[in-house]
Amino acid sequence: MPASSNSIIADTSCFILLSKINEIRLLKLPGRNVLTTPQIAQEFNNPLPRWIEITDPPKYKMKETIRMNLDKGEASAIALAMTVENSILIIDDLKARKIADRLNIRYSGTLGLILRAKQEGILPAVKPIIKKIDATNFRIDKKLLRTVLEEAREV
Repeated sequence: MPASSNSIIADTSCFILLSKINEIRLLKLPGRNVLTTPQIAQEFNNPLPRWIEITDPPKYKMKETIRMNLDKGEASAIALAMTVENSILIIDDLKARKIADRLNIRYSGTLGLILRAKQEGILPAVKPIIKKIDATNFRIDKKLLRTVLEEAREV
């Protein structure tokens, strides 16, 4: 089991959105390794870049999270995040985020990841990425969008 510090654990929705806009590279933040689970890789059902490590969460943690009425991908991501120190879970599902909150797991959504990419100099601006997202079926809460743009100093 990896115990790497500063790991990013990505859920299926993150992979789906970033692949739709051809920006999966945004997961590769400097100094961080990217992990996901076999369940998520199966849900995504597309090849993942070689720099993404596919790791099984411990079975006892999977049993614990499956009982929380999450789908297998979200349950596996949370189970993995419970065992990898200094990790941040990238998850967009509200129910899964509430469970992550209860379990004291650090998390962000895909938009938070995009904002972080700008803050770390990987992206010059967030707005062009938001425009690409707008062309998909991914819905962004207007209040959240404004917050992200304010944080990015692009309002």
